[in-house]
Amino acid sequence: MKVYTEAVHFTADQKLLEFIEKKLGKLDTFFDRIIEARVNLKLENSGQVKDKIAEVRISVPGDILIAKHTDKTFEASIDKITDVLKRQLVKYKERMRETI
Repeated sequence: MKVYTEAVHFTADQKLLEFIEKKLGKLDTFFDRIIEARVNLKLENSGQVKDKIAEVRISVPGDILIAKHTDKTFEASIDKITDVLKRQLVKYKERMRETI
């Protein structure tokens, strides 16, 4: 799976990019036909608190799975997103089996 990461209005450091690649790479164990993952990282500046928004789009044959989460750190957001995407991939895989 190819992972494309885009950071909006800031530069993501190498450690964060490696963390994202490692976490999303684990999704291959649930569904091995993932084409690519596109990650958007944004800073939300609402008042005193700066929240981090992460959105991941995973392309699978015939569909796109999307998860978005806001947290205090990008790492926490990516952790939550991978949990959501695991469930989506399992459901997608079950739907694929039913159609065969």
